[in-house]
Amino acid sequence: MFRHGTETSDSIKKKIRLFAILIIFSFVCLSMRIWYLQILKWQYLSDLSENNRVRMVSLPAYRGAIKDRNGETLASIRPSFNLYITPEDARDSETSLDFLGNKIHFERSLLKAKISREKSFKDILIKADITREEVAFVEENNMRLPGIKIKAEPLRNYVYKSLMSHVLGYLGEISKSKLRSTNNPFYSPGDFVGKSGLEYVFDSTLQGKKGHKEVEADVSGRELKVLRKLPSESGNNLVLTLDVKIQEELEKAMITKPEKIMNGSVVVIKVQTGEILAIASKPSFDPNKFAAGISPKNWQKVINDEMHPLQNRSIHSQYPPGSVYKIAVAYAALEKGIIDAESKIDCPGSFKLGRGRYRCWKKNGHGTLNLHDALVESCDVYFYTIGHRLGIDNLAYYAKKFGLGVPTGLGLKSEKSGLVPTTQWKLKNRKEPWFLGETISASIGQGFNLVTPLQQANMMVAVANGGVLLKPYLVKRIEDPGGNVLEEYFPEIKGKIGGNPENLEIIRKALRDVVNGPKGTGKKSKLQNIIVSGKTGTVQVVRMKTKKGFNKEETPYNHRDHAWFVGFAPYEKPEIAVAVLVEHGGHGGATAAPIAKKIIKKYFQLYPQKPAA
Repeated sequence: MFRHGTETSDSIKKKIRLFAILIIFSFVCLSMRIWYLQILKWQYLSDLSENNRVRMVSLPAYRGAIKDRNGETLASIRPSFNLYITPEDARDSETSLDFLGNKIHFERSLLKAKISREKSFKDILIKADITREEVAFVEENNMRLPGIKIKAEPLRNYVYKSLMSHVLGYLGEISKSKLRSTNNPFYSPGDFVGKSGLEYVFDSTLQGKKGHKEVEADVSGRELKVLRKLPSESGNNLVLTLDVKIQEELEKAMITKPEKIMNGSVVVIKVQTGEILAIASKPSFDPNKFAAGISPKNWQKVINDEMHPLQNRSIHSQYPPGSVYKIAVAYAALEKGIIDAESKIDCPGSFKLGRGRYRCWKKNGHGTLNLHDALVESCDVYFYTIGHRLGIDNLAYYAKKFGLGVPTGLGLKSEKSGLVPTTQWKLKNRKEPWFLGETISASIGQGFNLVTPLQQANMMVAVANGGVLLKPYLVKRIEDPGGNVLEEYFPEIKGKIGGNPENLEIIRKALRDVVNGPKGTGKKSKLQNIIVSGKTGTVQVVRMKTKKGFNKEETPYNHRDHAWFVGFAPYEKPEIAVAVLVEHGGHGGATAAPIAKKIIKKYFQLYPQKPAA
């Protein structure tokens, strides 16, 4: 009995000792953990706690406005509501996004990819510019959508939609390569920057400087209190040389009946300064569709469009100049003494060279003409003849004096230079000698010759103002948000045609009668009270043999001739120069000249001629 009691007592003591050891061990472990957290990791945990409570929020800057020469706003800012997710605060992002997707459409796969590669505390855009109904839905269900937030942010707004879209340009999300290469500290991932046009060229001027605020947030990332704030700074404004009223008239003039828009380009320039008053490229696009971001699907649709709506035909597309080139050929022949104003050449309807025949557009010929009549009636044989006498290198020399074959210097992205061929050019690029027959084609603006509509307009500026080649420009000045002028742009001379001024006057008189003479090819640009001068051009796209009874309307659209008209007005004291190019429009006199007429008429309605002193 006594022995059994002793054994029981020992067992209890052992259990007590074991329990005590466990308590001591647990206390040691706890102490060590506390020591680890409080001593070794206190800084890290402190920072983490602070970051959960206090956050730095970027404040977007208002992009500067773009205005026309009269102060009319072309591009501005409007408020928009953008939907974001902060993965760190979205405890179950999949559930939240499922619930959100029942009401709001967004690219789920793209969003998941962004979430996986971005930092968890970063705000990631779900959808930009959501509707008021979508805003209401999110606000009503905010307790079911942790980590989902709405931000009121500025959005680019193009007031006239597609009007001047190629010049103004559009915005897009900044690329990784741009981020790496830029020196601007205010760029960050997700920012929208200029991708084309003036938005691209003057991006840093227009963008402004972002601010930031330090906020206290709850566990769901919702703001509780603003601790500190550094306001953003708005970007500067651009005031352009463009006149929106002339631009509107220009765009209307390119619409035929029934409501079909002609593809091509029109450029209007002030003769004495080089200021571009209007410039259009068709087809165009609405840059508002890019302002909030464009989906990959829609982007592919745009860039795969066979009509290439993003292409600025004024400076990016190159066309043979057609008979407009005869202006430069005529001047070259006069300057080289190949002909004078009264030199006559017979046109029987074709020009013979070796075994080949080069036909005039007028099948039965023009008879015997001087230079004036040859320009007025656009006789091909006359220019075949003087081009043959000049040779291709002389033709090229004088063509370049008119600004052809080199970029105008407008300053927009990727302006093309056109092409003025020479013997050396062909040898270098084609590894072939120059053939005399190629000179004949070049003499009427066909063959290898290529120009842009802007180059054609700028050539007419030089013809109109007496031989001064100006650098065309689009921006008059840069202003700060308060309207103070920061920088101004002025006319810039690129060069002078030179030579005998009387030779240029001979050509100017002929161009007057192209429009106003009884046999002129440009009669459809004639105005009652304004003397318009100009030159038509018809560019053969595909050489086709035509038979008797052939209907030109049966020709496939892509095989039809391009139509040109270039001109200036008024004849005595020129104020504006115009170039019109209608792709596959047929004859320049029939299609392009009437467009020029409407534009010139509108200009003088807006800016009437001052009466003579």
